[in-house]
Amino acid sequence: MRGVPAPPTTDEQVAVTTEGPVATLWLNRPAKRNAVTHAMWQGIATACEGPLARPEVRVLVVRGVGDHFCAGADIGELSSIEPAAYLAATRAAEDGLAAVAKPTIAFVTGSCVGGGAELAIACDLRVADTTARFGITPARLGIVYPSFAVERAVRLLGPSATKHLLYSAELIDVDRALRIGLVDEVHEPSAAEARLDALTTLLATERSALTQQASKQLVDAVVRDGAIPPELTRRWAAEVAASADQSEGVAAFAERRPPRFTWEGPAAPPATARPTDPGR
Repeated sequence: MRGVPAPPTTDEQVAVTTEGPVATLWLNRPAKRNAVTHAMWQGIATACEGPLARPEVRVLVVRGVGDHFCAGADIGELSSIEPAAYLAATRAAEDGLAAVAKPTIAFVTGSCVGGGAELAIACDLRVADTTARFGITPARLGIVYPSFAVERAVRLLGPSATKHLLYSAELIDVDRALRIGLVDEVHEPSAAEARLDALTTLLATERSALTQQASKQLVDAVVRDGAIPPELTRRWAAEVAASADQSEGVAAFAERRPPRFTWEGPAAPPATARPTDPGR
């Protein structure tokens, strides 16, 4: 167990800290409830291609500094940035998070609205405390949510729940978010950090990275295509055959001891990692 991670000491509005095999991507604008600027969208994409891609990183947590995950995009700057450039930056950030080969967890407290919901949905898992509130709110502004973000929301939540959020722009509590599949776990604030620590420790130090990366690609293929392509099955069968993880896992089970998995790569190819928008 590593305990509660310390927030970044830098003034950078997107910062990455690491504690052993767990990396945390911090949205660092607490005075604005971590509302995302154009530069922050760009910073998220850059982080996903840089420090978060290192092989020693086993798990990524995305969270906000302070009491809130992310209150959405910074609406005040939208009129000053060319729409296509802004949309490209949001797309790159969302795709970058979704394509991280390792398990990704959004740790949600307080506001998770609009662009914040985009970032959370782009992660594999969402762990929230009971202060969290969720919303997809373009109907308040008379704009249309990006098509790629709608696609991911529908794949996660289904059409009816997505339409409810988009039509109403209402904020929902964690109980409703849990019912519709928007979050995977909910904990009291006093217990949420400990659960996050336990979960990331389990994923990063006690489970096979090979199994995790293969599972991520296989599940995403089903979500994207409805089936797993044979070449993907063959690729991961070859990885298992070449790795010592399977024999180590079986031996550890027989000897009733924790396994010592050693597989570290290769990282999953981005082309098979996540669905992409056909209109891109």
